[in-house]
Amino acid sequence: MLLSNVQKHFCSSQLIKSNLLLSLLFLFTTQVLAQKQTIIPIETQHHALALQVGADQRVGITYFGKKLKTPAEYQHVPTMYRRGDDYSGILNSAYTPAGSRNLVEPAIQVTHSDGNTSLDLQYVSHKVQKTDKNVSTTSLVLRDPQHPLEVTLFYKVYHDEDVIEQWSVIKNNQQGPVTLHKYASANLYLSADRYYLKHYHGDWAKEMQTQETQLTAGIKVLDSKLGTRANLYQPPTFMVSLDKPATEDEGRVLYGSVEWSGNFRVDLEVDPLNNLRIIGGINPFASAYTLAPGQEFTTALFLYTYSEKGKGEASRNLHRWARKYRILDGQGDRLTLLNNWEATYFDFNEPKLAELIKDTKKLGVDMFLLDDGWFANKYPRNNDKAGLGDWQENVQKLPHGIGYLVKEAKNNDVKFGIWVEPEMVNPKSELYEQHPEWVIRQPGREEHLYRNQLVLDLSNPQVQDFVFNVLDNIMTKNPGVAFFKWDCNAVIYNAHSTYLRNQSHLYVDYVKGLYKVLDRFRAQYPKLPMMLCSGGGGRVDYAALKYFTEFWLSDNTDPLERIFMQWEYSYFFPAISHDNHVTDWGKQPIKFRTDVAMMGKLGFDIVVSKLEPKELQFCQQAVKNYNSIKEVVWHGNLFRLANPHENDFASLMYVNEAQNRSVMFNYMVGNRYGAGTGSPIKLKGLNPDKKYKVKELNLYPETRTPIKEDAIYSGDYLMTVGFNPQLSTRRTSVILELTQQK
Repeated sequence: MLLSNVQKHFCSSQLIKSNLLLSLLFLFTTQVLAQKQTIIPIETQHHALALQVGADQRVGITYFGKKLKTPAEYQHVPTMYRRGDDYSGILNSAYTPAGSRNLVEPAIQVTHSDGNTSLDLQYVSHKVQKTDKNVSTTSLVLRDPQHPLEVTLFYKVYHDEDVIEQWSVIKNNQQGPVTLHKYASANLYLSADRYYLKHYHGDWAKEMQTQETQLTAGIKVLDSKLGTRANLYQPPTFMVSLDKPATEDEGRVLYGSVEWSGNFRVDLEVDPLNNLRIIGGINPFASAYTLAPGQEFTTALFLYTYSEKGKGEASRNLHRWARKYRILDGQGDRLTLLNNWEATYFDFNEPKLAELIKDTKKLGVDMFLLDDGWFANKYPRNNDKAGLGDWQENVQKLPHGIGYLVKEAKNNDVKFGIWVEPEMVNPKSELYEQHPEWVIRQPGREEHLYRNQLVLDLSNPQVQDFVFNVLDNIMTKNPGVAFFKWDCNAVIYNAHSTYLRNQSHLYVDYVKGLYKVLDRFRAQYPKLPMMLCSGGGGRVDYAALKYFTEFWLSDNTDPLERIFMQWEYSYFFPAISHDNHVTDWGKQPIKFRTDVAMMGKLGFDIVVSKLEPKELQFCQQAVKNYNSIKEVVWHGNLFRLANPHENDFASLMYVNEAQNRSVMFNYMVGNRYGAGTGSPIKLKGLNPDKKYKVKELNLYPETRTPIKEDAIYSGDYLMTVGFNPQLSTRRTSVILELTQQK
C-alpha cells in the first residue's frame, strides 16, 4: 500500500514536471516564432487590422477589431483561438490565391503565360507613406516565387474617420500574357461566434429594400451583372454585425462597399473554423482580363468602416469621410431647384418653360432644371422611343436654343440646369444610323432594348470623345448652364464591342471609359454641380460620387415610401448627397411631402401655378426655413432615433459640430387608431451641459403648434427624458429646430 502511494506520488510529480517542461517549450517556441514573424498593424483612431508575415512568408490577417494600446500584442491573438485545424495554412490569407493550397473562395485566380493555374503569393516588402497627419497608405508587395507575378496590396487609412480603403495592383512580369480570372480589391477575415448580414435589393421605384439574416456555413454572394446602373437590383453596400445584430448605439458592426460603377461582387464565406471571410471587388463574371508582359491591373477600391458602438457611429464615420474626401464639394453648398418633368413631361415649348422659370423665382428656390425632351430634330424627342443620342436643341420646342432659357433664368435671378443621358442611344436616332459600330450589341442577334434604348460602347475612345463633347458643347455654347442631371437608364444586353478584340474586357473597360470621360470633364469643369441619376437610384456608389455633388435616390417620390428609402440610404450616404423632391406622388398633403424632402437636398417637381394660395404660401415659407437650417442638415452629424420599420413613426436628427443647433425630423408612417408618439423620444448628440430652446418649423398657414416654444431644456434632459413632437394621425409630420440658449 505504501509503495503504491509512493509510486503514485512519483508519477504525479513526473507528470507535473513534464507538463511544466511542455509549457516552457511552448512558450519558448511561441517567442521564437514571434521573433521571426513581422506584425503589420493597419490602425485608425479606434480600430485595427493586424497583418502577420509568417515564417513561410505568407501574409495572414490575425486580428480585426478595436485597436489595442500595445501593437506588439497583436501577435498573441492567434494563440487564443481553438476552433480546429487549418490544414491549408492560409484560411486567414490577406489576399487568398487560387490553385495552390487554397480550399476556400479565392481573392485572386490567374492562368500564367505557360498555362499553369497555381499561385502562391509570398511577402517581399512593405512600406507606409503619409499623405498628411490624417491619411496614410500601407503597401505590401507579394510575389510568386515560381512565376513572375507581383501583387501589391494597398491599405489607405483615414485615421480620424475610422475608414479604410483597400485595393490591389497586379503586375505581369512574365514573358507572355497572363489571364486574371478573379481580381478582388480586398480580403478581410473576421472572428466572432455569429455573423449577421444586412443587405439590400430592389428594382425601379423599389430601391433599398432591406433584409437582415444570419450567415451560416458556406458562401453568400452579393453581386451585379447588369453592366451599367449596376445596383438596380442590389447595391454594393452592406453591413455585417458580429455576435448579435447591432443596434443604433450598441454592437460591433462593419460597413462595407465596393467603389465601382459596374458589375461588382462581394463574397461572404463562413469558413470551416467559423471565421468570416469577406472578399469584395469587381465581378469577374464574363470578365477574364488579360495582361500583356509588363502590364498592371488596378482593382476597384473597397471601402469599410468598423464600429463597436453600433450603426449610428458607423454611419457618422462614413458621412464625415464622404463629405471630406469623396463626394464632390462635400463640404460646400447645394442648389435647391424646380424641375419641369412632372409638370410637362415631353410636352413643352419656350413660353411654357419661361413661365416655369418665373415660378422658380416665385417659389424661392435657386435653379430651374430642364429635364428630358429638349433635343433631336430628325427623330424628335417627344417620347422615350426616339432621339436619344442626337444632342441638338429641338427647333420646334426651343427655336432660340438653350441660350434663351439661360437668359430667362438670369433675368429672373435664378440659375439654369439641364438633363442629359450621354451614354445611351435610341435605335431611332441619327447617331444610331451614322455609327452603329458604337453600340454595344451582339452581331447576328436580335436587339433587346431596355427603356427603348441601347448602350454606347465607352471602351471605344471615339465614343468617349463623343460623350465628353455632349456636355462640353453645351457648356461652350452656354457657359451660363449651372447644373447637369446625368441620367443612365439602360442595362447592357447582348454584350459585345466592335472595338475590343478581347470581349471579356468589355464590362471592365466600359467603366474605365466612363471614368476617363468624367476625369476629363472634371478637369475642364471642376466645380460644376452635377446630379448622379440612373433611372432613379441605379448607380449609387462612391466611385461615381467622386465626380458628382449629389444623387437621385429613386424615381419613386411618394413621401411615405421615401421615408423608408431615405432612412436606408442614410446608413451609407450623408444628407448633402440626397436629392429629395416634392412631387405629386402619394396622397399626403403638401406639408408632409415637403417635410420629407427637407431631410436631404430639397427640390420641387410640381406645377406651382396650380397650388392653392395657402399651399404656395406654405412652400415659400418652407424654402426660407430650409435655407435657415440646411447647413445643419448637410454638414451635421446624423442620429437616427426611431426606426420606421419598428414603429408607427420615424424620427431622426442632425446636430452641428458645435452642438449649438439641431434639426429633428418626425414623420408618421402608420395610421391605425391611436398611433403616434405617446412617449417622449430620447434625443442624441447634444451637449448635456447646454440649454436648448425648441421651435417647430414648417407650420401650415393658420395652424398653431402645441409645443411650448418658450420652454428651455438642458441637453441632459432631452437625451435622458426626451421630447415628444406630438405626432398623431392628424399631425403627421413635425420638424423641430433646437437652438442653444445662453
